[in-house]
Amino acid sequence: MLEAMGGKGVDEVGAIEGRTQMKTLGALAESPPRNLAVIKDLSCPGPAGDIPLRLYDAKKERGPSPCVVFIHGGGFVIGDRDVYNSLCTEIASRLDLPVVSVEYRLAPEHPFPAAPDDCEAAARWIATSPEALDREITGLVITGDSAGGNLTIVTTNQLANDPAQVPVIVQAPIYPVANDVSQHKSYADFAEGFLLTGAAMGWFTEQYAADPKDPRNMPMVGDCSNTPPTVVCTAGLDPLRDSGRDYAAHLVQQGTEVVYLEFPGIIHGFTTLRKAMPSGQKDLDAFLDAVEMMVERYK
Repeated sequence: MLEAMGGKGVDEVGAIEGRTQMKTLGALAESPPRNLAVIKDLSCPGPAGDIPLRLYDAKKERGPSPCVVFIHGGGFVIGDRDVYNSLCTEIASRLDLPVVSVEYRLAPEHPFPAAPDDCEAAARWIATSPEALDREITGLVITGDSAGGNLTIVTTNQLANDPAQVPVIVQAPIYPVANDVSQHKSYADFAEGFLLTGAAMGWFTEQYAADPKDPRNMPMVGDCSNTPPTVVCTAGLDPLRDSGRDYAAHLVQQGTEVVYLEFPGIIHGFTTLRKAMPSGQKDLDAFLDAVEMMVERYK
């Protein structure tokens, strides 16, 4: 479909046009949002000003419960709360938990470590059960896709080693970047023709301008020994597939409880392309079933 439209890659059009393209693709290819009792824009203090957030909840009022912290993807350069609005409504409805979507600062205007700084600050703020949420939070479930999957792992590691007011009870990265993806077979096998290209990944890396030896960029170079129970999913036709595989195997080897799901025959980004690829809804359902199971074990 995209080839027929004659679209150019984000590496060709740049950050501003790339952000517009991602919103346009979502409008065409993503499922409509679910109706919820609460969808409310908020903000919290951050290291460089207020961080925009959005609260979702299927219930107008609820007792003490865990809260999902959702961190969006887009290569650290594109993506925002609106692009991921439908997915967040799905998560809130399926898990019956409040969800807070974090709109962190984007590169290249705000290169590394702006994104992990904002995500950590937002997670710590949510953990304090502020009056703005009108909910008592008993634990955090951190999730996000792609770059947001990377930031899920990084934020979880930061809060595992320097605890917030409530613990991270489950983390659930979706097709994450956990180590150097350029070294993987999947990166070579799926570099062209599967939506996310090798050229785009290289361009995103340049814009983010992070130190490859910093564990807040490549979390597997750091200490993952305190990782809470984890659900990891990957897409079978994704340049990032092997990075997610490596991360899941690494956690298993160190004794972390892990559910690993690889969905064959589907591409990177399927969680926000479910109208165009209906099988993506079934895969998302399986992922959320696993997250729900893990949360019930530890909440």
